[in-house]
Amino acid sequence: MSTADQLSRIQDDGNRYELVNGELRMMSPAGGRHGRIAARIGILLGVHVEQNGLGATFAAETGFLIAKDPDTVRAPDASYVSSQKIGKLIDDSGYLPFAPDLAVEVVSPNDSFATVESKAFGWLNAGCMLVLVVVPESKTIHAYRSENDISVLREGDTMDASDVVTGWKLGLEEVFRAM
Repeated sequence: MSTADQLSRIQDDGNRYELVNGELRMMSPAGGRHGRIAARIGILLGVHVEQNGLGATFAAETGFLIAKDPDTVRAPDASYVSSQKIGKLIDDSGYLPFAPDLAVEVVSPNDSFATVESKAFGWLNAGCMLVLVVVPESKTIHAYRSENDISVLREGDTMDASDVVTGWKLGLEEVFRAM
């Protein structure tokens, strides 16, 4: 059994880790397509958030401590935290002690959809308001707002996330351009 504190003290060995219910899990490095899609969404989200003073966006290496005893530390591919939550932080040098308002997970070729969907439900259970699961193979985005509110967006659709990130809409053609 490991804790978030023990995870934070692991020597940098070039690998990424997450902690799930006290169990250490090594994360494979992302492939090119995965990284490009995650970066694209992060940039589009980040520009909107910065231009409108809405909070902060975070890259894939950012850990969120979303459960204690046993500890769970997850790192989505991209994320957003509102200025209300960020404003309550006293110290942001360690793992963020809450779930992001929006988490983005890109499905890698070696991921099973069921595993990533389980991760999405974990984010929701921790307090995340919207989880976007991006499936590059089918060029779709599955938007999870609750276990009973899941929508699938396809090419030509626009994801309206304004209820979570004021005014933010994401066109799927922007995500999958040149893919």
